[in-house]
Amino acid sequence: MPSETEEPDWDAGAMGCGDLVLGLRARLLPLAPGTMFRLRATDPAAPEDIPAWCRMTGHALASANHPVYIIRRKGA
Repeated sequence: MPSETEEPDWDAGAMGCGDLVLGLRARLLPLAPGTMFRLRATDPAAPEDIPAWCRMTGHALASANHPVYIIRRKGA
């Protein structure tokens, strides 16, 4: 559980694309628009999958430095 000053995060490990994006969606939904979310995903396809998923869903990929991705929840 993050403190008030930390961004929420999730270590998805080597989870593949389908499960990864479903888990990511479930974690972003309850967050307020504009919240920054830190994702760690070691799957080799993540550098392609995460930016594509962000483009398709309207979330902003603020930073991508595999395996760490910072995503701004849409709606801000």
